[in-house]
Amino acid sequence: MNTIPYYIVDVFGEKRYAGNQLAVFRHASNLPQELLQTIAKEINFAETTFIGSDEQVDGGYNVRIFTPDTEVPFAGHPTLGTAYIIRQEIEQKRKQGLGLAADSGGTITLNLGVGQIPVTVADQQELWMKQKPPQFGRTVDPAVIAGILGINAAELDPDFPVQEVSTGLASIIVPLRSLEAVNACRLNHAAFEAFLATAFRANILVFCKETVQADNNLHVRVFCEDSGFPEDAATGSANGNLAGYLLKYDYLGASELRYRVEQGYKIGRPSLIHVKASLKDSSYDINVGGQVHPVARGEWIID
Repeated sequence: MNTIPYYIVDVFGEKRYAGNQLAVFRHASNLPQELLQTIAKEINFAETTFIGSDEQVDGGYNVRIFTPDTEVPFAGHPTLGTAYIIRQEIEQKRKQGLGLAADSGGTITLNLGVGQIPVTVADQQELWMKQKPPQFGRTVDPAVIAGILGINAAELDPDFPVQEVSTGLASIIVPLRSLEAVNACRLNHAAFEAFLATAFRANILVFCKETVQADNNLHVRVFCEDSGFPEDAATGSANGNLAGYLLKYDYLGASELRYRVEQGYKIGRPSLIHVKASLKDSSYDINVGGQVHPVARGEWIID
């Protein structure tokens, strides 16, 4: 019987059983893509990641990310959660085997579909990833998005556009006037699929300045095209997209930002996402961070 090790972590939560769930598998380089997709479907989390091997390639670790339905080139919480496992289960244990002391920081690079993404370890459980510069796509008619979200178009902030933004995985950024409007959103999947069929593949991120917790700065919900996961608990990639949007349109009135985002409250997985971002001479620097908490480990039977 052949097995490979796997781990479950919660990402962007302030404790276990909050934030976004992730399964991470090691020693996956020789497994066929069909099997990787089947395993991701069996796990049935929003994403599952597979580390090719414990050895680096071109200065980074080869990692593939799968939803239950498809492979994706980038996603935020899988990047941070996988980097945590690489650090704890590969790099630190390798040092222990050599009789070396474990370190408390450092950088881990993941080779993803979008290219190399560096992840900085701030302490034992907080990690930060540097995202690709944002690409700004088409704007969307607010009335169309309001119909998809099941709210009145008057709930959208008229001073800012509804626009597609991507730092590797696209989001449609939707500014709303209030927390009440954010909570009222109910995704109409039929309308969303009809829209995507004639436009572009993206999730929808709605946000406002009003928050549940007073020490947070923005409240966010992210709706996905996958009907099995209509809402995401914590979305690093989409919050990186949002950071680019906030800078481009001077939404927070500054070119250097550091703020806290709350997400996942409506689905019982409260999450906290930290963002550091700046815009200088048309150059974007976007970093998204949060905590990672280990939940489980085991062996997966592959034949």
